[in-house]
Amino acid sequence: MQKFDDNKNIKTYKDKAIFKRLLKYASRVKWMFILSLFFTAILVGVDLLPAFLEGELIGTLQDEALSNAYKMNFTLILLGGYAAIIVASCFLNYFNTMMLQKAGQKIVLDIRKEVFVKIEGLAIAQINATPVGKLVTRVTSDVNMVNELYTNVIVNLIRYLLTILFVLIMMLILSPILTAYILCVMPFLIAMTILFNKISRKQYRKVRGSVSNMNAFLSENLSGMKITQIFNQEEKKTLEFLKKNNELKKNNIKEVLIFGVFRPAIFVLYILCHIIILYNGFYMVIEGKMLSKNLVKFYQYNGQFFNPIQQLADQFNQLQSAFASAERIFEILDTKTQILDKEDAIVLDHIEGKIEFDHVWFAYNDENWILKDISFTIEPNQTVAFVGATGAGKTTILALIVRNYEIQKGSIRIDGIDVRDISLESLRKHIGQMLQDVFLFSGTIRSNITMRDDRFTTEEVVNACKYVNANHFIEKLDQGYEYEVLERGNNFSSGERQLLSFARTILHKPNIMILDEATANIDTETEVLIQDSLEKMMNVGTMLIVAHRLSTVQHADNIIVLHKGKIMEMGNHQELLAKKGLYYHLYELQYKHMADQEG
Repeated sequence: MQKFDDNKNIKTYKDKAIFKRLLKYASRVKWMFILSLFFTAILVGVDLLPAFLEGELIGTLQDEALSNAYKMNFTLILLGGYAAIIVASCFLNYFNTMMLQKAGQKIVLDIRKEVFVKIEGLAIAQINATPVGKLVTRVTSDVNMVNELYTNVIVNLIRYLLTILFVLIMMLILSPILTAYILCVMPFLIAMTILFNKISRKQYRKVRGSVSNMNAFLSENLSGMKITQIFNQEEKKTLEFLKKNNELKKNNIKEVLIFGVFRPAIFVLYILCHIIILYNGFYMVIEGKMLSKNLVKFYQYNGQFFNPIQQLADQFNQLQSAFASAERIFEILDTKTQILDKEDAIVLDHIEGKIEFDHVWFAYNDENWILKDISFTIEPNQTVAFVGATGAGKTTILALIVRNYEIQKGSIRIDGIDVRDISLESLRKHIGQMLQDVFLFSGTIRSNITMRDDRFTTEEVVNACKYVNANHFIEKLDQGYEYEVLERGNNFSSGERQLLSFARTILHKPNIMILDEATANIDTETEVLIQDSLEKMMNVGTMLIVAHRLSTVQHADNIIVLHKGKIMEMGNHQELLAKKGLYYHLYELQYKHMADQEG
């Protein structure tokens, strides 16, 4: 089973491949990015003005042939023009930033939707193989890191590269000789950048993995805090948290260390170039080979040349983080869903409810068979129960009918059609499932019953609740059907949650209903309501029941007794008791247990 392992990536991508895929998303708003690049080029040009104007100003002030009045007027004109350009560039920068943010948010919206839809389409086995916290990290923080790439990193990279290019042109114009000295340092700079890129990428993967592991731990332990407190395991869980927290700290420190070595190295090269310029520049001015104002300009441009290089280090920092996150996102998007519709999958508008298992074999892992050569037929509108010890394969049979998993041998047919030939949406549309562990979403009672489907009217919701006896407790609540449901429905009892799941199922009018241990751990008063609901629901369509309480299945048309993945007996309640086989012994043991409790 594939897991999205954050400690060791299953699949890695080359930078070129990642960048190419990210550009495809950017192409959806390409005109916004093209316009942004145009504005960026203008802003880069504006950034080069101060050094040029400063040199011109110094040259003018040093020119003895010019009058003081001319020098003053020239200075005021230069400063006024520059001030006007700066104000205009501020507005341009604001507009450019807002446009980039909007473009980035549009892209992130698409990516996050694509990732969520992909996760929704994965098979249950694939989702169960990965902690929820790790999947949440992919959809949230990893996508946010990619957002930084579009709104900040790419444009800044281009801005700094344009700055370097424009500055080099200006430096060549001012002094080709000094520029040649500066370019001699470039091979060392390029070598350090390549080394930094290689080392930092590995470390960023570890950092993102540690963040994901931390989120997975928090998600699991916050959900299970009640058990932690019951067994006084707070100290142990704190130690486990500290271990993961320290792992994240160590990886972050290593990341900072790598960056902390790279940037000072760039600064050393920057100082070296300054020394070269000052030494050779003064000599050239003294020899009359260079004007002093041009030396000032060149000196200023050297700072502007290395400043974007140092900033590029920051951008490489964010670029590697974004690429590491993109890699984790693409890992999900490129994961092959285990259960897919065939190209010519059949869409069923209606089903009668006949179910056939024909020599079915199934194993979750390899050939550790959970079901072994299972064959049976369920006629439309029949109520069939599956009984047996824990691990006999009862719940697995129900999961296979809705194709949560694929069988290895045999076939499962509904109305004579193999379930693998039916589209998943239309198959599950006609099957209602009521499980032991009822999941309720945050919202209202109404939204949980309708699953936020506005097609259902209030009257239909009320009628569904009355049909399954859920109205008895709902109508006692202050806000009735608009009563707020807390996370996981923790403000309702197990029985109340189960009745709500019954109402949800009845409202969607399935032709086949699956009841998996829905009466377990329910108080006696609620069980009476549930038993009455079950008797009504048996008339809706085909019903499949898994229950340990044999009193729940006594009225079933057929009872299938399972043991270690095989069918041992079949028949109704009275027939199986008459055989005095496995069902008889299960019934006898349960009856005796109930008698002992009453005694």
